[in-house]
Amino acid sequence: MIRVALAAPVRTLPRAAGLAYEPKFDGHRLVVVRSAGDVALQARSGRIVTSAFPDLAAAALRLPAGTVLDGEVVVWHEGRTDFALVQRRAAATAARAAVLAQSLPASYAAFDVLELAGLDVRGRAYERRRALLVDLLLPLGPPLQPVPMTTDPELAATWYETLPASGIEGIVVKRLDQAYPAGRRGWQKLRHTDVRDAAVIGYTGTPRRPLALVLVLPVGDETPLVSSPLTAALRREVADVAAVRGGAVEPGATATATAIGLGEVPYRLLDPPLTAEVRTTSTRHPPPEVLRLRTDL
Repeated sequence: MIRVALAAPVRTLPRAAGLAYEPKFDGHRLVVVRSAGDVALQARSGRIVTSAFPDLAAAALRLPAGTVLDGEVVVWHEGRTDFALVQRRAAATAARAAVLAQSLPASYAAFDVLELAGLDVRGRAYERRRALLVDLLLPLGPPLQPVPMTTDPELAATWYETLPASGIEGIVVKRLDQAYPAGRRGWQKLRHTDVRDAAVIGYTGTPRRPLALVLVLPVGDETPLVSSPLTAALRREVADVAAVRGGAVEPGATATATAIGLGEVPYRLLDPPLTAEVRTTSTRHPPPEVLRLRTDL
């Protein structure tokens, strides 16, 4: 399993010498591994998802053997990236994936190269890795493309203000002299809203009819919180996951979480946890709102 670099959230756009700025695409994290005879596509969790994206796997065969790329798989629809369509592609069976590859073709927004011609380049500076990435992908063209990059904070600020209409989530900031921070939050990300990632450790209700998620937010005292009621679409998605991962809390267990306005409530565990994007203000206000699961992790 290849451990990917992560980004820590910030509230304002960092401005300093030696920084690079990239648009943050709204898709699934994907590592492309081109071996001597084949291609493997790895999700952030380490799960191999090659069968879900046969179009990208076929395109990656044009890469030289011994190449490893880090990036985001996106699906463009009506001039913007559509996360729901990426989810649809990711969840497809192998047979269905071949059909969807024709009607909903995927694109790969590459933002780093980790290995090139069998040489591990993660220890090199980002500025050098970026040059290698561009030289590698520009001659190939879509659907494998390097993400845009600038070192001009004013242009980055313009991207931040104008690109949301295209489905861009925000800006990722990296140091030009930085090695690839595998498994660490060595990058920074500025999103357009107060949306954040939260760990989903369980759910209330039953496996067939989950009602709300139990969350641990990335800041605070790590007290599990119960989300606001799930939408019908999210209930179906959580039920599918619970059928695979979720184990009911054993009788007599004391797994409880704080439901704002209701006190402590019992919940069922998810093991391993999921990740969800949530919108929240503070624990004194309405409970966290779950926007979507990130099942690509």
